[in-house]
Order: sequence, then structure tokens, then C-alpha cells
Amino acid sequence: MTFAYKLPKHKNILVGVDDSADAQLAFLNAVSHALEDDSLLHIVTVLESDSLNVFQALDKTMLQEKRATLEKRLQDYQKQAQDAGVKEVHIVLAQGEPGETIVKDVIPKVQPDMVVVGAAAKTGLGKLMGSQAGYVAKYSPVTVLVVR
Repeated sequence: MTFAYKLPKHKNILVGVDDSADAQLAFLNAVSHALEDDSLLHIVTVLESDSLNVFQALDKTMLQEKRATLEKRLQDYQKQAQDAGVKEVHIVLAQGEPGETIVKDVIPKVQPDMVVVGAAAKTGLGKLMGSQAGYVAKYSPVTVLVVR
């Protein structure tokens, strides 16, 4: 007896990116899914407020430079996705704690039906699954694909 299961196509995919190898792998997975499902792709990165020291946070020029660098990186990801054949690609630059910001701010605005994140973590229990990926997987109201 043969069973034929067909998963529903995703219409709107959100992928979180940063500089980690796992995030880049998540991006490749998201692009692959977007191409296969002919879906919209949103690429998000989060400017981590707590990664800035007090002087950087108060220095508007420093903050603008950091935002400009992240915006450029997002545009590079956008171009890569478009060059791969994804028809519609949007970029989102958010600010805050990555996992929480994605779940509480980005998902409600973008309304994806799938979120793709990398599982990068450098120390402690987070090595098993990145703390940000773990937060998104636990609290996201939609399907989450965690890439390692």
C-alpha cells in the first residue's frame, strides 16, 4: 500500500539571518523552499540592542553606521535570493533581542506561514540549539524550521 502525502505550499516565508554559518544555511533552506513553493520571502536581521555598549547606544552616528551596515547585508541577501530566482523578496531590519523581536514584532507584521532560523550558539546549553532559535521555536505561532 502506497501513501501519497503532499504538504501544503508555503506562501510567505520568513528567514532570520546574521553572520553565523547556521544562519547562512537557514537562508539557503529558505530560498530553496521559496523557489519550490513559489512563495514570498522575507529576510530579517535584528540589531541587538544589548550588543551595543552605552557609548555606542548614545552615539547616533555609531548607531546609524551599524544600521547601515546591517541594511547593506540584508540587501546582499535580497540580491542573492533574487538571483536564485525568488520572485518577491522583502527585507526587514528590526531592533531588540532577536528571538523575542522576531516572535513579538516581526511575525505579526510579516504574517509568515513558516519561519526558518539557524541554530547557532557558542556556549553552554545553547550549543544544543541556539537560544534565539529555541525561543522562536517555542513561542512562534507558525511552523519553524531550525537549521543546523
